[in-house]
Amino acid sequence: MKKIAVLLGGRSSERDVSLTSGHGCAGALREEGFDVVEIDPAASDLAAQLNAAKPDVVFNALHGRWGEDGCVQGLLELLAIPYTHSGVLSSALAMHKQRAKDVYQAAGLPIVKSIVVDRKAAAQTHLMEPPYVVKPVNEGSSVGVFIIRKGDNRPPEALGSDQWNLTDLMMVEEYVPGRELSIGVMGATALAVTEITTNREFYDYEAKYASGGSKHTLPAPIPQHVATEAMQLAERAHAALGCRGVSRTDFRYDDTEGKHRLILLETNTQPGMTPTSLVPEQAALKGITYHALCRWIVEDASCDR
Repeated sequence: MKKIAVLLGGRSSERDVSLTSGHGCAGALREEGFDVVEIDPAASDLAAQLNAAKPDVVFNALHGRWGEDGCVQGLLELLAIPYTHSGVLSSALAMHKQRAKDVYQAAGLPIVKSIVVDRKAAAQTHLMEPPYVVKPVNEGSSVGVFIIRKGDNRPPEALGSDQWNLTDLMMVEEYVPGRELSIGVMGATALAVTEITTNREFYDYEAKYASGGSKHTLPAPIPQHVATEAMQLAERAHAALGCRGVSRTDFRYDDTEGKHRLILLETNTQPGMTPTSLVPEQAALKGITYHALCRWIVEDASCDR
């Protein structure tokens, strides 16, 4: 019987989501017959915990910084423990939004203009003609994201606050109107296209994870040629970044005023596995149960990813 160490929790702003994802995956893997131990890197030294547990495979259910950005992946490479999801380089690239966009651009994928600045500079004056978006360059789950609308006199004061506890580097990016789409990729194949709608200002942290915070329409009610194009772009983004296992790429589909353009926003190398998460829903549409998805992710694990 293989022993699986599920990493969950951690120290990032997405700790609570990771705990939910990890507990769900651990439960499913136990029911699949694996010997499972749950490890929270925030509790004590991770290397010591792994050496004590002696797992055959690490299921990485961490989200955000220190779990999804190449740091943990590097440790697992040093310890020679096979692990799930993407490797060191692809994790680091995908987590840094501007570096990911540099890769997208080199691969000929559709993006919008953006710059990276210190948050206090972004707080002082408009660095781009509104509407635009300001977001931390290396956080996930829409943490610390602001939309500056046309007619707003100045950027949000919170960006210059001494209470700010996220990274100081912010991406200022052109705002794309239209619809929110998300596509999971399993292996090298796109699963499906989900349209996400919410009553909140945008698809923020609460919309993602609070019960009733958002609505997922699957498959997305868009023309088939748009869905096909979006799935192909998601596969290309996955490949360009060098992702492994499961990833999820988010898009804006601008169909306003007769337009047709798909814009890549970012790729998540460790998509959520909570009850409201997108990838498990898309896998289910393809006939892959939550338990089978977790098993596939474990069986795909390796070093040197």
